Amino acid sequence: MRSAETAAGRAGREGVMQAMPVGATTLQGIRTGLCALALLALAACSRAPAPVQFHAQGNPPKLSDWHVLQVADGHLQLNAGVVPYDLNTPLFSDYARKLRTLWLPAGTAARYENERPFDFPVGTIVSKTFYYPLPARGDGDTVRGTDVRADAIAADGLPLAGVRLIETRLLVRRQEGWIALPYVWNAEQTDAVLARAGDEIPLELLRDDGRREKFTYVVPNANQCAGCHATDNKARAIEPIGLKARHLNRDYAYVNGDANQLKHLSDLGYLTGLPGLAALPRNADWQDDSQPLDRRARAYLDINCGHCHNPKGPANTSGLTLDSATTETMRLGVCKPPVAAGQGTGNHLFDIVPGKPGESILSYRMGSTDPGAMMPELGRGTRHDAGVALINEWIGATTGSCALVTPADNITMVLHTGE
Repeated sequence: MRSAETAAGRAGREGVMQAMPVGATTLQGIRTGLCALALLALAACSRAPAPVQFHAQGNPPKLSDWHVLQVADGHLQLNAGVVPYDLNTPLFSDYARKLRTLWLPAGTAARYENERPFDFPVGTIVSKTFYYPLPARGDGDTVRGTDVRADAIAADGLPLAGVRLIETRLLVRRQEGWIALPYVWNAEQTDAVLARAGDEIPLELLRDDGRREKFTYVVPNANQCAGCHATDNKARAIEPIGLKARHLNRDYAYVNGDANQLKHLSDLGYLTGLPGLAALPRNADWQDDSQPLDRRARAYLDINCGHCHNPKGPANTSGLTLDSATTETMRLGVCKPPVAAGQGTGNHLFDIVPGKPGESILSYRMGSTDPGAMMPELGRGTRHDAGVALINEWIGATTGSCALVTPADNITMVLHTGE
């Protein structure tokens, strides 16, 4: 508001000067100038957004009811105390870009956890806004599909002239636990409305190579949100996925300069118990070719699959464990026969055949868009070409052989080798 006050002051002074006859000072002139100054200052202050509003109960019908984000001056802006963040490797969501934010009530802090999501206090609001860049010419239903990481948010916010806002999802920590609320943006991009039942939005992707692909962007309903965010199949309580040390341990280009995200949260008082940075876990950036292939592939599988495929997750009966803590090759799928894949096997015999991505169930399911076969089964309607290519390269670099034992005659056949 400093710049607004300066402008108001300057305009006020000009009003005073204009109201004063040359060579004379009149009370009326002073009053006129002071009134102009007061009105301009009041107008400037009226533009300041209301503080973030945590709703302990109920489901507010509009995103603006929370005052986490606001649309002003052609930009999507963050309110005071709302902190942007990014992940080392993000979840793939039909090529959508994402603006992620975190807000905690004054005087509260999250407790650091080394592997699990941080323990956040009641009142925490996490937001994730999904949007697409627009092509130079289009009708708004054609959006650009690219793997380019979204830029850090600038001081004046996200410019809306060249993007299509789709939805903003909130995770809100209430006394009884986390709740998920999806909000769908209106065509004017002035606000988003609650869509508890989800929504389906027809779009066309324009790829960098000129390809076009029509698809339906699916806004998840409340049950579908739990399908990913309820990472413990018995407890069924939802929780954040990305707010873990290994995903957040990276630099972010804040308005005041680059800083490690975890240290930044600690410095703000939003995070307690943070160990030294050198001791913190860190997932790789899946697009960073300077990092080992194994680390990049494991980071991709961790964020896209690990919340279900973990020892307590909804997919624990599959025998496939894809979170970052898994080291046993059989649990990663190497030479592991399918347990509950149904039609998703593609007539292949093992989740991963060393050196043979084209004969591996994991690769087949990641490359499929058939609802009965595709993995992940939620959150996408398109094929992530670069992600599939990364996992295929990883499988191709895996060495070893798989053997199939036929119980009837106890014959062991070596099917494939990775040599």
